[in-house]
Amino acid sequence: MRYTVIRSSRKTLAIQIKHDGTVIVRAPYKMSDSRIRAFVEEKKNWIEGHLAKLRAGEQKLPTLAPYTAQELRLLADKAMQIIPERVRHYAPLVGVDYGRITIRNQRTRWGSCSGKGNLNFNCLLVLLPPEVLDSVVVHELCHRKHMDHSAAFYAEVRRAFPAYDRCRLWLKENGAAYLRRLG
Repeated sequence: MRYTVIRSSRKTLAIQIKHDGTVIVRAPYKMSDSRIRAFVEEKKNWIEGHLAKLRAGEQKLPTLAPYTAQELRLLADKAMQIIPERVRHYAPLVGVDYGRITIRNQRTRWGSCSGKGNLNFNCLLVLLPPEVLDSVVVHELCHRKHMDHSAAFYAEVRRAFPAYDRCRLWLKENGAAYLRRLG
C-alpha cells in the first residue's frame, strides 16, 4: 500500500485519506519507520474500505470541466462579499474575535483558522447551500476557542450552530463534486 508520511510534533499516529485517494500518515518526529509500517498494516482493512467508498462515490459523480480562472475570480469576489458578513454575524454568537479573512480556492479544505486568528475560506463555499456555508464559518470561528477537534470543540460548534451535524453530512456526501472541479 502506498502512503506518504508527514512528521510533526504530534504525539500520536493518524491516517488521512484525501478526496483524490492519497493516503497520508501523520506521525511524531521520533516514531520509527517500522512502527509506522505496522500501524498502516494494522489499519489496512479500514484504509481499503475508505478507498473503496471513495471510488464508488466518484463513479456516481458527473465529470464536469474544471473551473476556469475567470469563474474562480468571480467566485472569490462573491465569497468576499458574503463570507465576511457571515463571520461578523456568527463571531458574537460564538463569543470570539478574529483577524484577517482570506478567500482561496483550496483543493482539500473548506476553511482553516490560524493560531493568530486569521480565517481562510474556500471560494467554492458560495456554491453550497447557505446553511452549509454557515456551518463552515462557525466551525472555523470555534477554533478560536479550541484549536483542535476535541469533544469540547464539537460541543461548542453544536451550541452555536445546532444544525452542524446535518450540514457536515451534506458536505461529506456532496463536497467532493465541487472540489474535483478545481483540477
